[in-house]
Amino acid sequence: MKITVRRDDLVQRLAVVSRAVSTRATVQILSGILLRSAGDDLQLAATDMELSLRTTVPAQIEGDGAVVVPGRRLVELAKLLPSEEVEIEHRPEESVVHVTSGSASYTLHTYNAEDFPRLPELDAVTTFTVDREALLETVNRVARSASRDESRPVLTGILARFEAGKLVMAATDSYRLSVKETELGGQVPELEAIIPARALQELTRIAQSGDEVELGVHENQVVFSVDGIAMTTRRIDGQFPNYRQLLPESFEHELALPRNELLDVVRRAAVMIERTSPLQLRFAEGELTVTARTHEVGESKESLPAPFTGDPLEIGFNADFLRDGLESVTGDEVRFKLISPLRPAVLQGESDDFTYLVMPIRLPG
Repeated sequence: MKITVRRDDLVQRLAVVSRAVSTRATVQILSGILLRSAGDDLQLAATDMELSLRTTVPAQIEGDGAVVVPGRRLVELAKLLPSEEVEIEHRPEESVVHVTSGSASYTLHTYNAEDFPRLPELDAVTTFTVDREALLETVNRVARSASRDESRPVLTGILARFEAGKLVMAATDSYRLSVKETELGGQVPELEAIIPARALQELTRIAQSGDEVELGVHENQVVFSVDGIAMTTRRIDGQFPNYRQLLPESFEHELALPRNELLDVVRRAAVMIERTSPLQLRFAEGELTVTARTHEVGESKESLPAPFTGDPLEIGFNADFLRDGLESVTGDEVRFKLISPLRPAVLQGESDDFTYLVMPIRLPG
């Protein structure tokens, strides 16, 4: 098999699929990128068994075949090749590929393509289309609340539920919860799946153009197609927490605060926080005071006007979680909903389509 391809095209597409190359050294084949001839296209694919990415590059190809080339090495080499045209020749009997560009030539040892994991057949998947911007914005609003703790796999995923004219996504790490409802145009089937947060965040990076994303579920796999790129990821088994039951029905206090101003205060105060020290918010008549106090670092205190009435209320939060919530809310104002120092607080923007719940931290003393 002999492949001739434009260097810039190859570099661009390798950069996409290489995001699924495994960084673990335990299974060598997963550190490779599959190159396969397909008529006038060169197919590229990579997988770490959790996530797979596939795309094609226009190329002149003589002969048929497939080979797996060390992924990171090929990506770095392609970026540095001196000529605009690249020739890749696979010689199966030698278990190598020869890469030629201008006066430069390289020989890379390869892996057997038959050992590469079999990826889902895309033609077998029934897909539907979703507005790209609506899907990606929904992912970006909720993804940071997903857990990174692999001991509870369900919480590392994002619940995605498609209903008539609507998409609902929810994510929680048991300390905070994000829920976003997005109106969709067109027809979408009723569908619910827990999708790894990592895969959806990867989708936001690769889906940089186009109006729509094709989406489908096949057995235990979820498939996304956009801009000539196909991404497949496993569907997480398990029962996602009933997030509706986690949201309080009523609150003692509800006040509108300037989002950007409060976010700046929280960011400044967070500089003084170390480890598990809580950020202290004291709501009093007409005022909110944000205090950060760490024995090893020092103390900060900053106040801003707040339309609060009644007995003072002091509540503590993880500074990062509170900042994430304020960054996820859109609009000039944030609605801060409170019950008591030991009950969760809820942040919302000017509309009800996004909700961010955050658990408090008990304050010392």
